[in-house]
Amino acid sequence: MTTLEIGRPTAPAPTPTQPSAGRGAGVRWGAVGRPVLRVLRSAVVVWIPVVLLSTFITFGLGALTDTNPAAQVLGETATPADIDRMNHYFGLDRPFLVQYFSWLGHALTGDFGRSYYTTLPVSDSITQALPVNVSITIVALLLGILFGGALGVGAALSGGGWFDRGVTMLCSAASTVPPFVIGIGLIVLFSVTLPVLPSGGYVPIDQDFGQWLRFAILPALALSVDVAVAIARQLRTSLVGELRENYVVGAEVRGLTRRRVVFGHALRNASGPAVTVLGYYVPQVIGAMVVAEAVFNLPGLGKLSLDAAAKGDIPVIQGVLVTMIGLVVLSNLLVNAALLRLTPHAKRREQ
Repeated sequence: MTTLEIGRPTAPAPTPTQPSAGRGAGVRWGAVGRPVLRVLRSAVVVWIPVVLLSTFITFGLGALTDTNPAAQVLGETATPADIDRMNHYFGLDRPFLVQYFSWLGHALTGDFGRSYYTTLPVSDSITQALPVNVSITIVALLLGILFGGALGVGAALSGGGWFDRGVTMLCSAASTVPPFVIGIGLIVLFSVTLPVLPSGGYVPIDQDFGQWLRFAILPALALSVDVAVAIARQLRTSLVGELRENYVVGAEVRGLTRRRVVFGHALRNASGPAVTVLGYYVPQVIGAMVVAEAVFNLPGLGKLSLDAAAKGDIPVIQGVLVTMIGLVVLSNLLVNAALLRLTPHAKRREQ
């Protein structure tokens, strides 16, 4: 009798179909899923106090204003009884903390109250304006990733050549120009000198995709310059370092093509700093949309908040600010997940 027969009975070997596939799926989930959940959980824990503090400040600024919304809405002929009735209707006669927690609870469900002037739900106005900001921001980020990635990879592969020096000078010059100046220059070039694109306006994407793209391309280009510059710089620096690593030299010695080594191995390992920078610039692009709306006459959240500020419509302003905070939090969570997925060493640290 062999030693194997004396010991603990062994399980039968798995068939090459279902059991081994299930084991492989478990390994893949353990290697990828659990680290992703850890990072997302830690990010949520960090962002919860940020959201609470920012929403508290947002609501507090509206509550600390000297103006009485009910008196403004009703006008000079309103009696004190009318003003008290309006304050009760909007819930302004309750203590501050009671107002805040009630407003926060409704805001987390998408209910930002009603406008003081139109009495329409604030969420309806935000729903109409939000697609403008989201769609153009996404296009701007995609353009920034595309151009910045191409310039960064090309500069790294050039390795001090004329293309590398040209990208360095271009990035240095472009980083000093504000987005609204770039936007005005794009209008002069493509709407006045070469009248091929409209200078302003907006068409919803679900109505006419071609027209939407014509209106969105100029503001997206203006907003994408800073993103492209930052990604090109970071990607060029990190990729140059990766190309000097031993595993790259060893892969080329074993006969792998330069293209496969760069795009199959080195680029993925070098993308971490660029993705981190992208997470830093996403809130900037969202904030810069306010200026882009003024330059390109876009009916987005910036225009909505400016119109509300001119009238003192506090619920609309609060709703816009909370929506902006939500976009920033969501974008950072997505960037953290993408960073973990792209960089294997980050997953190893989390295990």
